[in-house]
Amino acid sequence: MRLLATTALATLVALPALAEGWKDDYKVVKFGILSSENEKDRLMRNEPLRAFLEQKLGVEVEIFTAGNYDGVIQAVAADQIEVARFGSSSYAAVYTATDGGVVPTLTTIKKNGNTGYRSIVVTRCDSGIKSLDDAKGKVHAFADPDSTSGYAVPFFNMKERLDIDPATYFAATPFSGSHEAGVQGVANGTFDTASTYQNNDVDGIPQRMVSKGMLEEGVVCTIWESPEITSGPWTFRKNLPAEMIEDITAAIEEFPTADPEGYTLYSSFDPADENPDVGFTRVDHDRYQWIVDMRAWIKEQRRGS
Repeated sequence: MRLLATTALATLVALPALAEGWKDDYKVVKFGILSSENEKDRLMRNEPLRAFLEQKLGVEVEIFTAGNYDGVIQAVAADQIEVARFGSSSYAAVYTATDGGVVPTLTTIKKNGNTGYRSIVVTRCDSGIKSLDDAKGKVHAFADPDSTSGYAVPFFNMKERLDIDPATYFAATPFSGSHEAGVQGVANGTFDTASTYQNNDVDGIPQRMVSKGMLEEGVVCTIWESPEITSGPWTFRKNLPAEMIEDITAAIEEFPTADPEGYTLYSSFDPADENPDVGFTRVDHDRYQWIVDMRAWIKEQRRGS
């Protein structure tokens, strides 16, 4: 009888440790964010989510940043971070870099149910450039080689749909390093045009820069807009425990309703936006295969040139 009681007690003592599951092996969870804006602002916007995840999951949560998109891609590929929020093209890049060793779970959904955004090309409103036809022979800045809206989509559309070869059409095609840097370069006269993105006419990189005081309203205008792009996914390493992936995914899903004030900051909510981000919806890899194919096409184009 004493032996049975001792065995039962030992089992009860072991239960809490067993109940922790993946948390026994992952005391710290790191999530990566891309360099679409300056580091101070991206850390500030993502802090509410970091704090919420830490409280909800009961483990330490850290934000990982890098100077460019590839830094976050390589951090996932090297198992240095567990999860990252990618754009569509950078997701395709990490999918390729890891030989399919990542799992997309969530993307942003808007009030009207849309889950996409658009690449745009901007110029100074007083530049005299009203279209891509006028931009011939000018300096065009792409954002980053792994940016969907800042490089892959505009490059693909220029080459395949508009019969424009950026390498010969423009005087130069530098990478600005980030979306904000490209738009700021246009405002300052460093670049004549630049590729970036917007969700709609009142929400995008140029509009956010105006609201943050980085740019005066009316300085930058849009001269081209792409077809809609599927928003990029929250992406996990496939070698993580399935329970861990689901628990973190569910916590991110809960964030908008559990912490509305924090989500307002995270999503850069603008009261003038009639179609704001309202939360997240589940996605899988099939949603992004066309982006993987597009990147392969772009790589082939580079090799050919």
